Parts: sequence; C-alpha cells; structure tokens
Amino acid sequence: MKKYPVVLTVAGSDSCGGAGIQADLKTIEALGAYGASAITAVTAQNTLEVRAIHAIPNDIVRQQIEAVAEDLDIAAIKTGMLFNKEIVKIVVECIKKFDIKNVVVDPVMVATSGAKLIEDKTIETIKEELFPLATVITPNLPETELLLNEKINSVQCMELAAKKLLDFSCKCAIVKGGHLENNILTDVYCIDNQLNKITSEKIDTKNTHGTGCTFSAAIATYLAKGEQISEAIAKAHSYLYGAILSAKHNQIGHGHGSLHHSYLNAK
Repeated sequence: MKKYPVVLTVAGSDSCGGAGIQADLKTIEALGAYGASAITAVTAQNTLEVRAIHAIPNDIVRQQIEAVAEDLDIAAIKTGMLFNKEIVKIVVECIKKFDIKNVVVDPVMVATSGAKLIEDKTIETIKEELFPLATVITPNLPETELLLNEKINSVQCMELAAKKLLDFSCKCAIVKGGHLENNILTDVYCIDNQLNKITSEKIDTKNTHGTGCTFSAAIATYLAKGEQISEAIAKAHSYLYGAILSAKHNQIGHGHGSLHHSYLNAK
C-alpha cells in the first residue's frame, strides 16, 4: 500500500487563502501527503493588508493538536504564526508528548504587507523553547534580523547569520534571500556548520503572497515522505519556484497575489 504521510500545520488562517493554514494545506496536498491543521489565530486580510488578528483560545489550540495527534500518525509538523508565548509552549509540549520527529519552524513575525503578526515577548519563547526541537527553521531576512538583532544586506551576511542561527540548537537553519534586491536570489542554509546555497533567477511578479508558508510546508512534506534535510530543502525550493512562476500572470487581488499551489497537477 502506498504510504500517505500526515503533515500537521499549526498556524494562522488567511481569509484570502494565499498564506497560513490555507497555503500549507494546498501545498501538502499538491505534494502527495495528507494535511491536518490546528489554527492558532484568525486573520482578516487580503492581498493588500492585514486588518485584524483574533487569537484562538489557548486551550482550543491544544485540543486541536491533541485531537489530531491521538488519532493520526503525524510524520511531520510545521509551525507558522504562533501568536503568543502560551501557544508556543503548548506546541513545544505537544511535540514532546507525541514524539514528533520532523519539525519545521517558520518563525512568522511579519506579513508580506509589513504588518507585525506576533507579540514581541513571543519571539524569545520561540528561540528558547521551540527552536531546539526544530529539524529546520526558515526565517526570511526581516525575521532573521529580528532574531539576531543585526542588519543583513548581502549573501555574505546571510552566510554568517545561518551559522549564528544554529546557536539556537536547531538541526538546520535557512536564511531566505528573497528580500535582497538582486536578479539572482540566494537561499543559504547551514547543517552541522556546513554552508549550502541554492540560487534561482528572480521572477518579475507581485504574486508572492504566502511564499514563506508554502516553502516551509513543502519542506515538512518532503521530510514526512522520508527525504533527508538537504534533499527536502532542494525539492521544496524547486516546487516553490514553479508555484511562483506558474502564477506570474494570474493576478489574484490587487496587491501581492497568491501562488499557483496545484500547478504540478494542472492540465
């Protein structure tokens, strides 16, 4: 029987469907796994702005995770927007309680529109308690700057930052370079103090809403399917590139439009 691994995403809901839980589930399904979810917050947003954020009660977040984990065999967990430190602690407790091995942490702090998505004190809890459990962490440049409290404006700075992020005791740290103003985009990741780079041509498009969520969900899915970390990252990068390229001329909304998550299966 063909294995159909379960990937649990713990993240916020995006009302316009391009990021968060919605992007994660689309990605997981497109890559051949089964997506389950625990919603941490409901956002009122579109491709232009985040208008409001409503945190789900902490106990409900816990019950969502436990209900899934007690019934389904979770092969990987991916975290996105964890709105407050109490939710971070719940996720940490559940990862330990259910012995979840593949953990991908996308430390979502700032939306593509620039809106801040989590409380300041939550960042420290993520660094101290969640990162040490992570197989892979996937901050973008603004998030890396917040985590390390330093400016990053070159690939060389990204390389140094990726090594520094390993000090938080995660297995692998990726620094995503999409915010650099270069025609060739570079992602840098570090495993066991060994630096690796993945490059791609920049795609001229505004349709980049949810790229971080999509990338981290793809990594989690490939890990759930048995890929090693480096291979999971490479395949996730390729999938993300295709999802952006396929959506280049398919504008959804009037701001940063969504990706084409199901392009692999499109006829």
